[in-house]
Amino acid sequence: MINVAQIIESGTNILFVTLDSLRHDVASMALAQGSTPHLAGVLPGGQWERRQTPGTFTLPAHMAFFSGFLPKLPQPQQPARLWECRPPAFKNTPPETFVFDASNLLDGLAAHGYSTACVGGVTYFSAQTPLGSVLPAMFHEAHWRPEFCSPEIESTRHQTDQALDIADRYSGRQPLFLFVNVSATHVPHGHYIGDSRDSTASQTAALAYADTHLGRLLDGLAARGPWLVIMCADHGDAYGDDGFHGRGIAHPSVWNVPFAAWVHG
Repeated sequence: MINVAQIIESGTNILFVTLDSLRHDVASMALAQGSTPHLAGVLPGGQWERRQTPGTFTLPAHMAFFSGFLPKLPQPQQPARLWECRPPAFKNTPPETFVFDASNLLDGLAAHGYSTACVGGVTYFSAQTPLGSVLPAMFHEAHWRPEFCSPEIESTRHQTDQALDIADRYSGRQPLFLFVNVSATHVPHGHYIGDSRDSTASQTAALAYADTHLGRLLDGLAARGPWLVIMCADHGDAYGDDGFHGRGIAHPSVWNVPFAAWVHG
């Protein structure tokens, strides 16, 4: 069990990565096929947990994450939450849960001396529209460029470069909460297999591409000291499953997501 309250009290840096739209079955299949060797080498037990998302598309899922509600295990008994908004007085919170006395995690971390930085991916992080401004406005600094978005075949390389630059600037200064929304696994990703259509095969290829740069990100951060790493999908995506397509729908392909958390470095 990770004691996040203790980790934050110690000022340990935090990396939170969401692999946008990544289905649990795709993530697990990629591991089994050996397509994601960098992730295989760092995931606890070498595998993803299957969890269920609190939101079926990007905006509500991330609002839930930053409010304290990460994906849950598909079982009656749940482990202690990693972080939680201060509850009413009648509710007990496990000592290992980080309790923030603010309306969202980012403000709660700031009150503990953390700087918060966002490397956006999909357009909900672009600040180019009213809705696209909601999530990035929660951070001290937020970065988004068109080359961070899924139509760009090298999106994860560009995002990783930006994330490592941010880590360099904060190294040795103050604790950092670094958030990266990986867009490569979000549609469109058919271009990774030379197809105009998106599918589980092209999402697998997109994840295999992202794996190399996620490995580079994790190695680069570990050289700067230990990090608490949380990595998950915000939701999945349907590619004709039972006739369904897309996200924002109540279907197992959408609500079952991969999840992992560990101390790295």
